[in-house]
Amino acid sequence: MNIQELPRIDEHTTVVATEGGAVWHALGESLERSFGRPRSARYARLVGVADRTASGPRPLARGSAFPGFRVTDAVPGRELVLVGRHHFSTYALVFRLEAAGSGRTRLRAETRARFPGPGGALYRLLVIGTGAHALLTGRLLATVRRRAEASGG
Repeated sequence: MNIQELPRIDEHTTVVATEGGAVWHALGESLERSFGRPRSARYARLVGVADRTASGPRPLARGSAFPGFRVTDAVPGRELVLVGRHHFSTYALVFRLEAAGSGRTRLRAETRARFPGPGGALYRLLVIGTGAHALLTGRLLATVRRRAEASGG
């Protein structure tokens, strides 16, 4: 999948008061915990995601998977690229870490997705149009920030 061909949906950013290594570790941990919950597995089955179980190398690296996502690229401390697909969407979530000065790290989460057909249009309305995606992405970034600052800062 060429993620650059997927339409850009949004980008969320937070600044974390610690170095990139701690943020990277907290990102992996937060993703595993968030998407490893039974609720996530049930949702994954419901919409027919391609990757329904955790598999591959740990910590997260190219080839790792968890419900809803497969890691296609991982540059520790810099970038994590997740892709997925299900009945209603093909999508990518790209996390980028950048130095933000004074021992701080900027963490960005960019979402790209395509929603084909009438089912995809309805799914987009329910997930993107209601603000649910933005809310959940913001919560994930806040969790990463708290976890990283508690362990590394």
